[in-house]
Amino acid sequence: MEDGTYEGGPMYFIEMGLGKKWKPLALSFAAFGLVGAFPVFNVNQLTQATKDILLFPQGVDDSFMTNVMIGLVLTALTASVILGGLKRIGQTSEKFVPVMVVLYFISVMYIIFSSPSEILPTFKLIFSEAFDPAFYKGSPFLGGALGGLILLGIRRGAFSNEAGIGTADLAHGSSSQEEPLKEGMSAMLGPLIDTLIVCTLTALAILITGVWQSSAESGVTLTLRAFEHAMPGFGSYILLLCIFVFSFSSLFSYSFYGTKCTAYLFGKQNAHWYQYVYLASIIIGATTSLNMMINLIDGFYALMAIPTMTGTILLAPHVVRRLKEKKHLL
Repeated sequence: MEDGTYEGGPMYFIEMGLGKKWKPLALSFAAFGLVGAFPVFNVNQLTQATKDILLFPQGVDDSFMTNVMIGLVLTALTASVILGGLKRIGQTSEKFVPVMVVLYFISVMYIIFSSPSEILPTFKLIFSEAFDPAFYKGSPFLGGALGGLILLGIRRGAFSNEAGIGTADLAHGSSSQEEPLKEGMSAMLGPLIDTLIVCTLTALAILITGVWQSSAESGVTLTLRAFEHAMPGFGSYILLLCIFVFSFSSLFSYSFYGTKCTAYLFGKQNAHWYQYVYLASIIIGATTSLNMMINLIDGFYALMAIPTMTGTILLAPHVVRRLKEKKHLL
């Protein structure tokens, strides 16, 4: 850009890679990204974990005002970081994320290997029941139960790693890395760590401890039950710390995504206004039901994926050609 900064993301590679006639597609991604970047799901999960671990044991009631107070605290903490600009966002996330991954990895590995005899049967359970039609009633038009399970997996995968959505492109596009192929290769580690490693370990912890059979809970609360079962007295606090670190790093990142979309649509001089709308959305996420938040983000992630994947498919031959030319650099 003219000010010496780097800009990237689906809207830029669509417009600059495919030409000006594709700009409506680029604009659509930026418009959907304004809502898709709202942190409502992460805030909802963090709010629930805070109530389950800290407030309910102290006799605090589950009320609207309790959610509002949690939302206000999260808003204040988030504002102290995101209003400090990109540099502060990067510095904060750089410190938080590695700590979260290592601590969570060690904790879940402890849970898994505390019952080594259950590891192999649990893997068998995952594969034997992954496509059991009893767990999902799908539409015949979309492939029946099998199609329904695949769609459900795609939706949950979008939450865990955002592959194909285009949000991570906004961050990697701002990198100072001079070779795009190297940046792209490093970006591919995200889905590997998020889904294949972290999510698989979480599933194993839940299944091995057996809490999925004895509890009607779901989401972060079910994971909490697994930590409490394997590490009574302190497991829940370890999980809360991990959730706080992950959720706050996500809050900072998503603010950056939405700001970039705003800058593309309304100019860089107006991008800062998005941060105030973003902060208001934290209150919404803390006071609204989980199902509503999932449906909202599912819808906008799907809308964001359309321009992202369209541009990716059309530009793929150019990427393959450049990969062959620059293979010696990787």
